Formats: sequence, C-alpha cells, structure tokens
Amino acid sequence: MANILVIDPSRSMRNTLKERLEYEGHAVEVAEDTISGMTVYANRHFDLLLCGQPDSPLRTSTPWIRLSHDSSPESAVLAMQQGAVDFVTKPINMNRLLDAVRKGLAKTPAAARSHVGRIVGESVPVKRLNTLIDKVAPTDARVLIMGANGTGKELVARWLHEKSRRRDGPFVEVNCAAIPSELIESELFGHEKGAFTSAVKQRKGKFEQAHNGTLFLDEIGDMSLPAQAKVLRVLQERKITRVGSDRDIDVNVRVLAATNKDIPREISRGEFREDLFHRLSVIIIRVPTLAERIDDIPILVDHFLETICGEYNVPVKKIEAEALAELQKLPWTGNIRELRNVVERLVILCENTITVDDVKMYANGLQ
Repeated sequence: MANILVIDPSRSMRNTLKERLEYEGHAVEVAEDTISGMTVYANRHFDLLLCGQPDSPLRTSTPWIRLSHDSSPESAVLAMQQGAVDFVTKPINMNRLLDAVRKGLAKTPAAARSHVGRIVGESVPVKRLNTLIDKVAPTDARVLIMGANGTGKELVARWLHEKSRRRDGPFVEVNCAAIPSELIESELFGHEKGAFTSAVKQRKGKFEQAHNGTLFLDEIGDMSLPAQAKVLRVLQERKITRVGSDRDIDVNVRVLAATNKDIPREISRGEFREDLFHRLSVIIIRVPTLAERIDDIPILVDHFLETICGEYNVPVKKIEAEALAELQKLPWTGNIRELRNVVERLVILCENTITVDDVKMYANGLQ
C-alpha cells in the first residue's frame, strides 16, 4: 500500500481517482489546487502525487504524475521538464493511469515508501512521548491521542503502527471531520452495489481496508453520535456490516483515535458517547504543544531547513542564533505545523543566511 495525494480542480475527478486507488489498496488524500495540496503534503508522508492542476509544477522530491486535458506533445514535454515522471491525458483511461501509478511508485525505493518521519526533539516532553510510544506500540491496545491542532498526532499514530507487530499490514487513516455524517457509515463499513443511488459498485470500507493492520480515526471528536454508536458496535463485536447487506464480516483491526477536543467536556454536553470513550482510551497519549517544548525549536528549525531546501532543490540555508532566539519568543498557536510553514516562508523569501530581521519581518506572514 502506498500513500497517494491527488490534486485536481474537479471534485468528480478527485472522488473517482480516490475511490479507484483506494480499491487498489492505497491510502489517498485529495486537494483541489496546488496550494492546498502542498499544505496537505507538508504534514504527512506521500509516495506519489497526481496533479491535474494545469501547468503547475510540483517542487518536491516525491514522484508525481501530470493529469492533463491537453494531449499535445508540447504539454507532455513541459510536464517532464517540470519534473513529472509520467503524463496521463484526460478523460482518464484507468488502466493507463494504474500503469503510470505502478511505474511512479517503482521510482520510490521500498525503504522510502515505508518511511515514517521521526519525532524531532530532545526536550523532556518529547522523550516522555517516545518512551510511551515504545511501551504501547507492541501491544494491540487501543490508544486515544489527544492534543491541539498541529502538534503531530498523526505522526504519533504512525509510529504506534510502525513499531507494532502489525507494521507489515495497512495503515488506514480516516479524517472523521472531513466526511459528511450521511456518508460516514459507507466510508467506514463499505457498501454493496445498489445500496443507495450513487452506489454503482461494491466498495470496501476503511475497516475492511485496514484488516490485519491499523485504523486511525483522526478527529474522532467530530464524529456524529449515530456514527459513534456504529463504531462502538464494531469495537465490541469485531464485525462490520456493509451498507445494503445483512452479512457480518470479521475484521482484525487495531484502532487508534485522535482528537483536539476535550472529550470529558463533550461527554458532559451529550456530544460524545462515554462508552465509546472508554473503549477507545485504554491508553491516552497527550501530545505536547510547541509552547511546552520550546527548547526543541532550534532542532526543529534545522530539520525543516534541511527538508524544505531539499524539496526546493536549493542549498540548505543557515540561520543566526539571534533569529532562533526570536522564533522561540513567538506564541506558536499553530504548533509544529505553523513552525514548518514559517520556515518554508523564510526559505523562499530570505537570502542564504536567515537573520533576526528576517524573522521579525516574515514570521507573522505579513510583508
């Protein structure tokens, strides 16, 4: 299984490609344009990108495929000059696309495809976090990962999988906040052909896709109460039923969940089931904010400078000690994600050495 990002302005195209690639066993994220796509790309590891944004180059070391309505040789040549590994014309011939995907993934070494970015830092909170991951990962215990937006909850989930006995199985992620409540049941449990108007063929849900692996329910606090009840049943019985079917299917899945919400408060407000909370929270891992690990900022900045300069194919930029000290004074309400964005902005806008004046000018996004 590979992690694939689809960038295309057409919602129907994004949905079609997502459905087919997931059917092939891949984990797929989608975005409507390059800017939002690169934001998604910055926050997780991808093995391949499909880009249908017209003539937009992707400055990344990850292999990518151009999807284009323009079938002219000039368009294909331009895509290759911009760094694409293949060129597929629209309307998409699915066999041609799947062949391009296989070839594109072959350009990424297997070791890189299984790579999970390390948790960067030497602070006491990060050391405690890594120790807890090492203790919990080898078990099949359910884990609830709690923390503010941008702290790295998904990275914690991926390390729990990577260090588990299920590491060779799939890691399937579901963003519960991004799925409309009327579609969540089909997304999680799948559906049979004809189960509803748009169900033109059978589809496996996320629980089935994660069989013998790990299912990561991100932003579980945003899941509707009816969906919570159905997830609780699966956790209790270890069986799912596809929409439109009366047949139970056994699933062997380790469930990890994450939220930025105060779940006890959500329970008191009647917005979250207490019994589901107890099922999910055999272990609770709280991910520290950047404000709680401010000493890690120099290490994180060095890491991001190396990574981002590599993605942009430019020499790694240096940063003055005074500039690092200035970064440590900022509030960082967006946590690690915000810090990475600021470092990328500094890489783009600054000269070879980033100064304290650069930080003061560009860190807040205003020029």
